[in-house]
Amino acid sequence: MRARMRMGQAGWWCGRIRDCGYRMTLPRQALLDVLSRTDKHMSADEIYFALNKYYPNTGLATVYRNLEMLFKAGFVSKLDFGDGRSRYEIIRGPKGVNHHHHLVCTGCGAVIDYTDFINEEVELLNKTQKALSKKYGFNITDHFIQFSGLCNKCKNKKGTQNAGI
Repeated sequence: MRARMRMGQAGWWCGRIRDCGYRMTLPRQALLDVLSRTDKHMSADEIYFALNKYYPNTGLATVYRNLEMLFKAGFVSKLDFGDGRSRYEIIRGPKGVNHHHHLVCTGCGAVIDYTDFINEEVELLNKTQKALSKKYGFNITDHFIQFSGLCNKCKNKKGTQNAGI
């Protein structure tokens, strides 16, 4: 796993982490490598188990500590999908900011990253941010939006149950 992170990525991460006053350690690099290679929203335990295959000496406390540092520095987001576990994903990396919203199924727990915004959504969000900034004198720098409901599979299953089938 050590050689997995491409040199350009490792250099970018190292520089940004140093800019925040931290050192790039091997566990941090491995943690970032795991998160940058997945499109899943992983819990700290899942990240720990993925890391442990390659770095058995990295403890769970180290994973939690580094996730918290990366969250505070604005590199990862900490998400709550209602399953009792924080989930993490990279939001800022060598490829830029990965801005998206989430659709969370309350039936099966599926999470869909939603990025294909339509003009009306963008306009509404811009107006809302502008109004909130003015109303509260608050400089908004980012937002996280999560919609909850039922995916097609669960919606159809629920419809089938209600039909008495």
